[in-house]
Amino acid sequence: QVQLRESGGGLVQTGDSLRLSCTASGGTFSDYAMGWFRQPLGREREFVASISWSGRVTDVEDSVRGRFFISRDNAKNTVILQMNRLKPEDTAVYYCAASPKYYSSGRTPIYEYGDWGQGTQVTVSS
Repeated sequence: QVQLRESGGGLVQTGDSLRLSCTASGGTFSDYAMGWFRQPLGREREFVASISWSGRVTDVEDSVRGRFFISRDNAKNTVILQMNRLKPEDTAVYYCAASPKYYSSGRTPIYEYGDWGQGTQVTVSS
């Protein structure tokens, strides 16, 4: 089990950038694949991006590909979501999550992510 804490959310304007960080504690960070998810108000939680244990493999949702980038630093127990050219539809609570599995074929399903942070709000004004 690992404890996760997100930071970096806030209120920005369309076209701005934000860098979300998620720091892990209480476990061996490199044992976990990491994911970012988001939940817009009144909607279900949805996948944004994920990264394998080593960081060599990433997966990004189509709607944010080319704008959002995921990376990790295992020495710092941190996973980053760099969000560029933000749009109002990116407004949501963003969560990081940890999974002991990372599917080599297809997207790792949300039920594999057993540990979650408390979330950080991102609001993009038009």
